Amino acid sequence: MMIAKKPIYFLAVLAIVFSSFTAFAGGGETSSKGGQINTPEGIKGYIKHHLADSHDFALYSYTNEAGERKHVGFPLPVIVWTSKGLKVFMSSAFHHNDDGHVIVDKGDVKLVKIHSKIYELNEEATEVTFDEHHHATNAHKVLDFSITKSVFGMLLAGFLMLLGFGSLAKGYKKGAIPTGFGRVLEPLVLYVRDEIARPNIGEKHYRKFMGFLLTVFFFIWILNLLGLTPLGFNVTGQIAVTVCLALFTFFIVQFSGNKDYWKHIFWMPGVPVPMKIILAPIEVLGMFTKPFSLLIRLFANMTAGHFVVMSLIALMITLKNQFGAVGSTGMSLVLALFISVIEILVAFLQAFIFTMLSSLFIGMAVEEHDHH
Repeated sequence: MMIAKKPIYFLAVLAIVFSSFTAFAGGGETSSKGGQINTPEGIKGYIKHHLADSHDFALYSYTNEAGERKHVGFPLPVIVWTSKGLKVFMSSAFHHNDDGHVIVDKGDVKLVKIHSKIYELNEEATEVTFDEHHHATNAHKVLDFSITKSVFGMLLAGFLMLLGFGSLAKGYKKGAIPTGFGRVLEPLVLYVRDEIARPNIGEKHYRKFMGFLLTVFFFIWILNLLGLTPLGFNVTGQIAVTVCLALFTFFIVQFSGNKDYWKHIFWMPGVPVPMKIILAPIEVLGMFTKPFSLLIRLFANMTAGHFVVMSLIALMITLKNQFGAVGSTGMSLVLALFISVIEILVAFLQAFIFTMLSSLFIGMAVEEHDHH
């Protein structure tokens, strides 16, 4: 059994790293040598591109014998609201162009993509013009409701959660012990209940918030794990996503707070009146710093993890002159493999921390104080 499990686990992690190496060597930016990334500027651009959201999946790119640049991946739906109404088409219409040179003509409106943002050209404009700061002067942004890579990742995570918890629910209908994949989920559900919800919220109120805590925990964990795949997901590294997750916690805390919670914020019992006046603004500020710490912690840690992995992979290029192709690639492989294994732990750890702190803030809001 040990002989079977360890090689499979090692090969799975190794496949992730090698897939990332392949994508790094052939995707994103282009150069004069077959489109491979071989300059510091190209590396920085590729890492920036990897961390940002995009309208399609570009797995890797290559230059064919005719000198044409080919991209391997798949497009996603573009849904935008323009001055002429709603426009829907596939992102392949832009042909992976991100500098505004490819114009998508939808009859009564012309659209371009610049730095992953979609712009509408002004009337009678035939191409995009830029100012000295490379800002479009004859185009404006449209309302973008597209299914981007991050949106697709969230939909995929939600779908996997529906499948997993649906299997768990069916297992409980058949008996007290779930069967199939439900056996994998049950220990994790019990862990969130017994190690996170109960100690922080209390026996009286924890059941009310279990749905939210389980959703947040598995949603973040699955997204973090998807971020380790060659598909290049960085959903929890998008500040908009972490802000929304933190806002859910913020509103649940405020709407669940009892009179003791609000009293300890605006008029603390047992404290002299002058100190109450001084402490009240600090307590109000603390209401907002708590969710802010949640969103920044998750965003910064996941973004830093992706940045470090991509930077270590880039060592095979940046250190090629010093250590040779074999030495730089071997060093890059070992370090990237080590960090990738650590990132598997970080994926769980960040989901645990966000859920733990959310339950702690909720517990502070619903706690009943004995003033006697």
